[in-house]
Amino acid sequence: MRNLSRPSRKNSHFFSQPLEDVPKEFKPFEKLVYLTPTLEIHVSEEYINFKHRGQYFEDMSGGNALTQSASSKKERILVHCDLDAFFAAVEILHHDLDPDKPLIIGSDPQGGRGRGIVSTCNYAARAFGIRSAMPVSEAWRRCPGHPFGPGHYIRGSRGLYSRASRQVMKILKEPAEFFEKASIDEAYLDVTEHVGGDWDAAYALCRTLQDSIERSVGLTASFGIAPTRILAKMSSEVNKPKGIFRILPDEIGDFFEGRSLRDVPGIGPKRATQLAEWGFVTVDEAYVLGELALGRMAGERFAAWLIRVVDGTTSSEVSQLRSRKSIGKEHTFSTDQTDHEAVLDVLRSLTQRVLSRSRDMGISGRLAEVKIRYTDFETHTHGRSIPVAMDEPDVFLRLAEYLFATNVQDHRGLRLIGFRLGQLDMPPTRQAMLLLSEEE
Repeated sequence: MRNLSRPSRKNSHFFSQPLEDVPKEFKPFEKLVYLTPTLEIHVSEEYINFKHRGQYFEDMSGGNALTQSASSKKERILVHCDLDAFFAAVEILHHDLDPDKPLIIGSDPQGGRGRGIVSTCNYAARAFGIRSAMPVSEAWRRCPGHPFGPGHYIRGSRGLYSRASRQVMKILKEPAEFFEKASIDEAYLDVTEHVGGDWDAAYALCRTLQDSIERSVGLTASFGIAPTRILAKMSSEVNKPKGIFRILPDEIGDFFEGRSLRDVPGIGPKRATQLAEWGFVTVDEAYVLGELALGRMAGERFAAWLIRVVDGTTSSEVSQLRSRKSIGKEHTFSTDQTDHEAVLDVLRSLTQRVLSRSRDMGISGRLAEVKIRYTDFETHTHGRSIPVAMDEPDVFLRLAEYLFATNVQDHRGLRLIGFRLGQLDMPPTRQAMLLLSEEE
């Protein structure tokens, strides 16, 4: 596969000519690189890229657009920290449990007859196929508890998680020029100025932070280092648990070579299956199609977004400021609910309705929030952000399920459930004033 990163030198005079005036015969050191459904021509070690139709031709009137796009954006060094199996790790630490034994946190399994759901589990339990939001009866079938099997089932200790998270975030904030807590167990850091733009120093900093978190709090964390949010998020998943992975700006193309589309945050099973039916299962296979061809298969907005992900031009902004604009739906039950599987079905329906409305309005969001109100009117809101704004229902359905499963208190009745999409964004191609009022 060709190098997907941008060329380091630009040749502006070819872009000032009409397309038909470009030489049709190349000198010996000039060659045709690709001849696919979308054409790319290599001219004097530079290329005209017809696939990425908006990338290089945004402003031809002001000179060389290639040079402008490369120089106008300062490269940032972003770090994504993700605590490893956070909830289970806190419980293991607090109760002095064996980390090699399957630990399942959630509702009382009642010997396999329980009607609740799994909040979370450790890596040993995941080996049995157990995951968040799974019915606890199914988890018991896969990994029975004592005395029938190795599973250890407990209810969560909510206060422990908040205290542990605060200690970790305090450590992460110190070296960050900009800091953003994405959820209770993950955060983004912009360390560009702290390390003086040195990628090796950023790697050393992550090792120091990793050791400090384990020494001070007793938890392990994985770190990803990259020039954009979504790449930092992906790189933190590569060497889990307790790993560090770095993607340099000129290594982005190599990183995506042969990588499954499902590895990209925001690409769910339905989208991946849709592309697989066309014969494309990896990121580089979808990328070489080009924006036009890929857009015909999976939609123009998705195609433009995926091209930007691989080109490394998605957001590199880290900010603790939260947008107040949001769109949401809530449902109040006629009688208090204790069947959390039924409540989860209602939450899925609310999430789909919110995402349907956001797509109709042409907006996307980064923040998913689940609102839970108990019988005594005690209300909690739990949120989690993703690296880039999007409007994919599958993505937010998984987030909503995870937030509900990891935060609901299984021994209490529920009066209300709600979902809200926040940190909204609108594609730059649309010029409109977004004025959203909160919906109940």
